Amino acid sequence: MDIAEEALAAHADWKGKLAFDPKMDIATRHDLAVAYTPGVAEPCKVIAENPEAAYEYTIKGNTVAVVSDGSAVLGLGNIGPAAAMPVMEGKAVLFKRFGDVDAFPICLDTQDTEEIIETVIRIAPAFGGINLEDIAAPRCFEIEARLNDALDIPVFHDDQHGTAIVVLSGIINALRLTGKDTTARVVVNGAGSAGIAIAKLLLSYGFENVTMCDIRGILSSAYEGMNDAQRAMLAVTNLDDAQGTLVDAMAGADIVIGVSAPGAITGEMVASMADDAIVFAMANPTPEIFPDEAKAAGARVVGTGRSDFPNQVNNVVAFPGIFKGALQARAERITEPMKLAAARALAALVSDEELCEDFIMPDPFDPRAADAVAAAVRAEA
Repeated sequence: MDIAEEALAAHADWKGKLAFDPKMDIATRHDLAVAYTPGVAEPCKVIAENPEAAYEYTIKGNTVAVVSDGSAVLGLGNIGPAAAMPVMEGKAVLFKRFGDVDAFPICLDTQDTEEIIETVIRIAPAFGGINLEDIAAPRCFEIEARLNDALDIPVFHDDQHGTAIVVLSGIINALRLTGKDTTARVVVNGAGSAGIAIAKLLLSYGFENVTMCDIRGILSSAYEGMNDAQRAMLAVTNLDDAQGTLVDAMAGADIVIGVSAPGAITGEMVASMADDAIVFAMANPTPEIFPDEAKAAGARVVGTGRSDFPNQVNNVVAFPGIFKGALQARAERITEPMKLAAARALAALVSDEELCEDFIMPDPFDPRAADAVAAAVRAEA
């Protein structure tokens, strides 16, 4: 039985990956009176006078809504809300397993921007945070920005920022290993939600030379058909206004980060990069270039999104701790300094003795990751 067959059989057996159990016993009339009527009226009255008390008396203080419209699910695309449920359930399981944060999957039967925003605002009182998941670009940018403005709880699109944080943590350690610094030339191939978030966070960290590409080549003043988010990036990337294809962009580059398509990078393109090249090829399940080919072409450090190669770029080391720290701090939003702090905390988990070409970021099962990230986020908040 291969992994696909095993997963299908397991999901049929589980009938969903989540179950809900009360935290108390209701075995007597007294138990019932405390947990429900008449006793429940007391916390209700306290919260009515002070809504912040909901963090103390309800699940709000440690519960996140995992919200999707099913428009950009994994590598499957626009498969709709019902088909997105297994992924959102899985995300909720990861929140609990790695960060001890409770999460609930909410798949919305709409892909209208206004309806998504209105719905999330209406359900927000029950939650301490909103994790947006698998919502297609460019709508995801507006949805996140407007919800952050409308709500007093953190709203975080993990496909953007979780990916960016883990990428930056790996890049920090790749710089440690190669002796490069933030003057390195960086190419980000893929100008969707993840690519734009990665480029923004790298710039926030201090990188000075970032160029973005998509399937038709380098984003430049001559590039037609960009969305608003891509156009905004032109003010801070490709400052020389270079034009051409990914081949042209990668020539002489120190770092290439792929969040694009299988096979988008060739060995010849890697060979054209600077010495000690760093290649993150994160298309899933088939990367832009496989590690053995990239290394044969001269790359020193290679990361992918896969668990069967070294240096897996996996959001699970980031998002549980990010929300854990934000919830503990009762943060109203997750800021750029919090993201940078999270990336630095993850990078610091790899010691000088452990650091090598095949180990530049903590393992997804590193038990220190969530607490380290939470502490960094909480301190920054």
